[in-house]
Amino acid sequence: MSEGGQDRSGTETAASGSQPWTATGVVSQVEDQRPRVLVITGLSGAGRSTASNVLEDLGWFVIDNLPPTLIERVTELAFAPGSSVTKLAVVADVRGREFFAALVDTIRELRRSEADVKVLFLDATDEVLARRFAETRRLHPAADDSGVMASIQAERQQLTELRGLADLIVDTSDMNVHELRERVLGLLDDPGSASLRIEVVSFGFKHGTPRDADLLFDVRFLPNPHWVEKLRPYNGQDQPVQEYVFGQPATGPFVDALERLLDVVVPGYVTEGKRYLTIGVGCTGGKHRSVAISDRIGHYLSTTFDLPVNVNHRDLGAE
Repeated sequence: MSEGGQDRSGTETAASGSQPWTATGVVSQVEDQRPRVLVITGLSGAGRSTASNVLEDLGWFVIDNLPPTLIERVTELAFAPGSSVTKLAVVADVRGREFFAALVDTIRELRRSEADVKVLFLDATDEVLARRFAETRRLHPAADDSGVMASIQAERQQLTELRGLADLIVDTSDMNVHELRERVLGLLDDPGSASLRIEVVSFGFKHGTPRDADLLFDVRFLPNPHWVEKLRPYNGQDQPVQEYVFGQPATGPFVDALERLLDVVVPGYVTEGKRYLTIGVGCTGGKHRSVAISDRIGHYLSTTFDLPVNVNHRDLGAE
């Protein structure tokens, strides 16, 4: 991937100006007719180019590297009477040099307007960003004689206040361009669609936890099918493993308690305007227990809530 970022624990939150949502995930108004403005920013190498390309595909009018002092004027022109533009995306970053300092004030001013204004902040770990710059042999926009890692850290410090204003923060450390595209599509397609998209991710702790998990559950307390020789070749999507996992005395009470928790949490996230919820379920290798439990939870969510639910077995096949 040509660009990438680091998360605020991977969470995406809605700003105070977000439109109201009902508990079922449907916009409480028939349709929000306000023009939409999205400011795309974040760490260099965190995926801004990929995000802007996705938005163009969705019909957004995208302007790259616009000085913040011109954003308000461009917004006025874009949404002037007679214009066909209804969705404007502006990519702003440290390439704007001395103009970049004005971006925070510009965003605050835009939020006082009639437009629906949101900020998408793309982030990644310092190590991932450094590797991406090394692979592409691109010069970091903030580069000086101190090297790439120092430039990344200096840029991160410069973006601290802006990150605090973000409505959506996406960590792209573990994403390729296709995964980032799917995430952006899930977050920013139709505002009239469900307010919350849910992804249940099974994973193996030995491969690391998902960086963008909002909720994380450890199912290593359940007996491991790996140590049952006849079950070892199978995975959590196979019936013998499912029968073993759900035949354990602790599995039923755990799943029941998790479902009751989600009965409270999911509507709460919808009410707060959250657009993406990632639930991580982990076992040792990500092959048996976490896969079986994730499929069960995904089925429960999709049949209980009128919301899009996706189940992703991240480490299945990686063992």
